[in-house]
Amino acid sequence: MRSKANTRIAVCFALWVVMILLAVAAIMPAYGAATKAPYKIGAVFAETGPASPLGTPEAETARMMEAKINATGGIDGHPVKIIIYDTKSKETDTVLAAKNLIGQGVVAIVGPSQTGESLALLDTVSRAQVPLISCAAGVKIVQPVNPWVFKTAQSDVHAVARLIDYMKKKGINRIAIISVANAFGDSGKKQLIEQGRAAKIQIVAEESFGDKDTDMTVQLTRIKGKRPQAIVCWGTNPGPAVVAKNVKQLGITAHLLMSHGIANQTFLDLAGKAAEGVVFPAGKLIVMNDVASSDPQKAVLAKYTKDFQAKYHKQPDTFGGHAYDAINLVAAALKKVGPNKAKIRSEIENTKRFVGIGGVFNFTAADHNGLSKDAFALVVIQGGKWHIAK
Repeated sequence: MRSKANTRIAVCFALWVVMILLAVAAIMPAYGAATKAPYKIGAVFAETGPASPLGTPEAETARMMEAKINATGGIDGHPVKIIIYDTKSKETDTVLAAKNLIGQGVVAIVGPSQTGESLALLDTVSRAQVPLISCAAGVKIVQPVNPWVFKTAQSDVHAVARLIDYMKKKGINRIAIISVANAFGDSGKKQLIEQGRAAKIQIVAEESFGDKDTDMTVQLTRIKGKRPQAIVCWGTNPGPAVVAKNVKQLGITAHLLMSHGIANQTFLDLAGKAAEGVVFPAGKLIVMNDVASSDPQKAVLAKYTKDFQAKYHKQPDTFGGHAYDAINLVAAALKKVGPNKAKIRSEIENTKRFVGIGGVFNFTAADHNGLSKDAFALVVIQGGKWHIAK
């Protein structure tokens, strides 16, 4: 009897051990072979508020990247922990979040989503000497150069340059500008005015709108009276979608050109049929199928798309791509130099031929964006889909 009891105990013990091992095995894939102290990367994205169409895909991408890096063993055995804060599209919340992350010992911060939020962080990250890789577009983020600040979003200076090329090709020399009343809109308007005048393009009207405004017919009625050949709207959703609808409602026949701030599905959903014919500069991700197979970005665009679709069962967009590039830059630097913030900063500054979603990056001490206007495709919306404009 005692022998049978002992046997039952031994069997139970063996089963218990197997269950423990299975539980451990189930946990391990999340971190692969990573067994060392985690590398902490901070992230600040506008997951809520007016800029959520930008921040939501950025945060989704960050979570996807953390899981993928850790599933393959982390970085030299160190799991990556990406600590994400929602900025709520507010500059004050962004600064508070960044200070919190710095206090937690992050090696770098990726984000924020907006130009104004990024500008608000310049002093904070400089004093703390923590690298910031912004996902926003305004050229003022990196000009003048701040040693600790980089960005992966293509700059508005290059976006405007691509639109100027288009205007020259189409014989457009009279335009009106309507821009969102924030740092992104102001920076874009400044570039349109400066580059437009240099290209001998007459600006017949300048109007603005708030990022929560739901009707722009008053501004557009004034613009209509000036008879421009094209209207250039500079903003991020939902404002540009309202502009597109109001343009159609007012029977305005001028070309409608927009910024790279509309390069996501949200604009198509909000604008509906009013989006038809809108032309804008954008990263190549949304027109990936039109990109030549010889383009060095083609394989990277395809991989990001495949991974994002598998994780979230929807298409990725340009804004998520900015976070993808930022996190990959930090991860590559960590792999080379470890968690030394000064060395990470230097490594990013010296990165060359980094093929990302936003373009092929070549950073220098004088250029912390590392892109040219060639990073942009010129896109037209036809039949509710994006295509490279001819």
